[in-house]
Amino acid sequence: MADRSMAKAWIPPYLLSAPALVLYLAMLGVPMLLTFILSFNAFDFNKGVIPIFTLDNYIEIFTDSYFHVVFARTFGLALLVTVICALIGAPEAYILSRMRNPWRSFFLVVILGPLLISVIVRTLGWALLIGGSGVISTTLQSIGLIDEPFQLMFTFTGMTIALVHVLVPFMVIAVWASLQKLDPAVEDAGLSLGASQFTVLRRIVLPQVMPGILSGSMIVFALTASAFATPSIIGGRRLKVVATTAYDEFLSTLNWPLGAAIAVVLLIANIVIIASYNRFIERKYAQVFG
Repeated sequence: MADRSMAKAWIPPYLLSAPALVLYLAMLGVPMLLTFILSFNAFDFNKGVIPIFTLDNYIEIFTDSYFHVVFARTFGLALLVTVICALIGAPEAYILSRMRNPWRSFFLVVILGPLLISVIVRTLGWALLIGGSGVISTTLQSIGLIDEPFQLMFTFTGMTIALVHVLVPFMVIAVWASLQKLDPAVEDAGLSLGASQFTVLRRIVLPQVMPGILSGSMIVFALTASAFATPSIIGGRRLKVVATTAYDEFLSTLNWPLGAAIAVVLLIANIVIIASYNRFIERKYAQVFG
């Protein structure tokens, strides 16, 4: 028995995660590797994909102003959606944490309810609301506030609104997790010592929930930068983002190598931005708490 227990103790920890690692490599690692390899192939409209090594796809992405605009629009949209989600989600999570049951459970379901619905269904709902003949435009016209149809479809503002609705629950979840570690007695102590409610929020609550806000920001930024369904429906053909551009290269022009290169650049850019952001936050917290 002792020999058997010693043998179990000497099992390398990584072997315990081997099944999950194999599944990860098969379902995600291999397709990503094949996409990376494909991005270095050439393409001819008559011959299709030509299996020769070339850097022309990456050169085109980094030198063509069209792709510069698409990437700038994508990451600008991701940054704006992240900021708005933080401004909405953090107060929502704080108010929610101060509620009592059954209201807290009810509003938690309301806030997280969008996650239970397909992102395409939610986006189509927004299309019905903000279109030229949608509910918002019709209502404003019926009460005399506007004379002509008003729509946010195929606009940057419309994409921002729809993506905030889709992604703000992720921010709420992240901040909610941080708030669960906050002792309400600390806030009461600050108030009893003469601090105002605003001072307590700024100097006690905000530093405690900041890790949740930062982690939620990374999640929202990454999901926005790689979003496809919402920008393709709300933005349409006029306002392309990186994901829809790669999709068009794959299925419209059939230029698979260029589409693969666009996807690879988006992935690398996302990793670099998030890793740099995480590194900056770690240094900031090390200076504050170190």
